[in-house]
This record gives sequence, structure tokens and C-alpha cells, in this order.
Amino acid sequence: MPHITFYKHEPIPMEMHKVKIVQQLQLLPTAQRLEKMKAAGFNTFQLHNGDIFLDMLTDSGVNAMSDNMQSAMLRADDAYAGSETFYRMADKLRQLFGIDHCLPAHQGRACENILATRFVKPGSCVIMNYHFTTAKAHITRLGGRVEELVKKEGLVSKSDLPFKGDIDLEALEACIQKETPANVPFVRIEAGTNLIGGQPISYANMKAATGICKKYGILTVLDASLLQDNLYFIKTREEGMADKSVREINRMIADLFDIIYFSARKFGFARGGAILVRDEALYHSMEDLVPMFEGFLTYGGMSVKEMEAMTVGFEESMDMDVISQGPQFIDYCVRRLDEYGVPVITPGGGLGAHLDAVQFVDHIPQEQYPAGALVCALYICGGIRGMERGTLSEERNADGSERLASMELVRLALPRRVFTLSQTEYVIDRVKWVYDHRRLIGGLRFVHEPKTLRFFTGILEPVDDWPEKLAAAYEADFGKEQ
Repeated sequence: MPHITFYKHEPIPMEMHKVKIVQQLQLLPTAQRLEKMKAAGFNTFQLHNGDIFLDMLTDSGVNAMSDNMQSAMLRADDAYAGSETFYRMADKLRQLFGIDHCLPAHQGRACENILATRFVKPGSCVIMNYHFTTAKAHITRLGGRVEELVKKEGLVSKSDLPFKGDIDLEALEACIQKETPANVPFVRIEAGTNLIGGQPISYANMKAATGICKKYGILTVLDASLLQDNLYFIKTREEGMADKSVREINRMIADLFDIIYFSARKFGFARGGAILVRDEALYHSMEDLVPMFEGFLTYGGMSVKEMEAMTVGFEESMDMDVISQGPQFIDYCVRRLDEYGVPVITPGGGLGAHLDAVQFVDHIPQEQYPAGALVCALYICGGIRGMERGTLSEERNADGSERLASMELVRLALPRRVFTLSQTEYVIDRVKWVYDHRRLIGGLRFVHEPKTLRFFTGILEPVDDWPEKLAAAYEADFGKEQ
């Protein structure tokens, strides 16, 4: 993205695109939002999208497509087997990653299912820099365990470290020796650690970590779902990378790994996913799982129209003007909140701005899901839908006790090319108001608690009448219609 200097205005992020299609939004009155929150069981996943003003739940499958992506959908080849659309997609991935074998799947968690089914056995240990909810759930359901070895600095809320997603290399080698290589089916590196603020991992750290794995003969797996943000951060933050193109950095990373998988709901800006496998024998050992769980090998449960769009999206993800817009908007949002004194994860990472709920609502115990309560408060006070990323997103221990999360975050995702700067300013303003009235927010407790991935479909209730008190205070300041 070119650096644009203003004559009479403070520096602000500039969109390198223009809007061609719009969708009408509505902002329900406060009292209606309170009732909608109650009807949703104080779970933002259960809200109807039509009742939301600004949907910052995720960037998964909700990024705006480019004109070239949409036009590519018209050439889709609707064949059950041997679709030319698939071969175009596989060829593009081969160009970018240098890996010949591609297994399509309908999204990232489907890839995780295939990898876990193929490699994880009871008692085995999968090592990661940090887990993602579905990646961990697929491993634990098969009797495996997850060891998270992100550097301790990655769990520090306020920081200026550029790569807080780096794995602890000494801990990695010690864990392999303790578990023995035979009991570690693979080491998974997440490029852009979702659950600790979208924090990136450096190329140098990936190179060193995969080098350790090769020393012990252990497979290396890259979750590239948030790769485009990570590419931006490597180019702008890592020493020696500024003069390299995004395409070069992408290939350097790809050359380190045995397997790469991704959700194209994030990487590629469409709706799908794929597993790229370097070794042919390993590819053949997984190919039967695609027809079993997803669809035939040349569509993998995806719409071919989406496959055509994501093929263009992969190429656009090599363009610095495209991939810089998200991180720059996030950085702007994080810096403004930090200036207001709002506890927010710094530096700004990928995916979205992340509020530190432990500090934001420090009077709510973790057993009462402070991040879950805060995300509900933001909907009541502004119509903003975020996502809880804390204890509520964990699974209970075997004895039924809570597994308290390392971090309690509220994610305010910034889908790419969707929100304007004025909408971002609105979010900053409402977050500040909620922070100034944070003592009105109370905890939550479960009414209906699924055993697995409970944050998706669980139903909760407030521990007292704090939502009504919060809504009344908000109405007193902004009126009943806002």
C-alpha cells in the first residue's frame, strides 16, 4: 500500500478500493437490542444478523469479494468429477506454494477433521504455538492431547513485540524429547494466532521450528488461514524482509512445511478450504477421506463458483495493496482505543482488534465468563456483534471443572473491505462508553451447555439484572433510539 501523506489531516488508513455494491444496515433501539440479547441466550452466535448494526463476529466468509472474483464465478465448471474449476484452483495453489497435491474441503475445520482422522491416535500429542478451537476439538475427540508452546511474551496483553505468535523453540525440542517423536503425529504452526489476538509469527521462528521437527523426523503442518495478515507483518516488521515481495515471502514460508491447510473463508476471501500435501504417498493416504466426509476429489464439498472466486482471491492475496487494508484498519482501531485507556491487545495483530476482558471487567471472575459478558454488553450498547475468545470458548476439564483460558478476549473482527473508517470510529466510541460504565456489567452462567464447542450453541443467562441497568444507563446518555 502506498504511503499517502495528508496536507491538513492527521494520517489515517486509506482504502485502495472503491465501493460498488452496498447493503442496508439498521440500528435497533436499545430496548429492542436488550430483548434480542435475551432471546439469543446471551450468546452473540444466536443473534439474527438482521438485528445487528455492525457485525464484527468474524472475518470468516464475510469479506467483500473484488469485481474480478465475482466475475470469475461465471466461468465455473459444474462437473461432479474432473471439474476444470478445480484444476485451475490447484494450478494457482501450485504456483504460489510449490506443492503438487491438493485435497479440497468445504472449509478449514473440515481440513482439521481429515488431518486429525489420519494422524491422531489415543494418547498422541500434537504440539502447536497456540490452539484454535476446532483444531483442538478434532484432536481431543480422538483421544489426543494438545501442547501449546507459544512464548510467554505472547500472552502479555500490552506489548510492543512484533511477533507474539512465535513458538518457544527450547520448549518445542524439550516437549518432543519428553513425548518421543513417535508420539507426536505432527507439529502445527498457526500463522496468525487467532485466540491470542491474531498475533503473527516470524519467518525466522517458523524456519527454526520446522528445522527442529525435521531433526526428529516429525511432520510439520501450517495453518495458513490467517496467512495474508502474517505475510503483511513479516514484510513490514521482520528484519531483512522489506525488500522481498509478498509472493517471495509466501513461497519461503511454504517451502518449510510438509502440509499446509487453510480456510478460504479467510485466505482467498471466498468460502472453502484445502489441504496441500508435499509427499505423494502421504497425499494418497488421505485422499479417501475427502469423498467420505466432503465430496469428490475435484470439488470437496465446495461450490465451484466459490472455487473460481477463491482462485482469483489467492492471487490478490499476493498484492500488498490488498492485504494491507485489514492490518492498517486494525492498527488504527487499536491505537485509538489504547489512547483512550481501554485495555486492548497491543500491538495490533491480524483479524481484528482484541479487548482484554480480564482488565476491562476485572470485577467479574473467569468462572462467570467476563469476555462473554463484555461481548453481550457491546451489542446492547451499540448493536455491535463481537466474539468471545476466552474461558467460554474452552472445554471443561475431565472432572467437570472449568479450564480457565490463558487470555480473556473480545474479538472485534474487521472483515476486509467491508467497514468504513466512520463505522470504525463509531465502534471505538461505543467501546469507550462501555469501558467508562464497565462496573455495571456482571457475569453469566450456563442454562444449556453443550459438551463440545459450547460457545457456538450454548445458552446463558446473567447472574443478576445487570443488562437492564446497563441499558438504562446507555439510554440516559444516548436516548431510546440509539
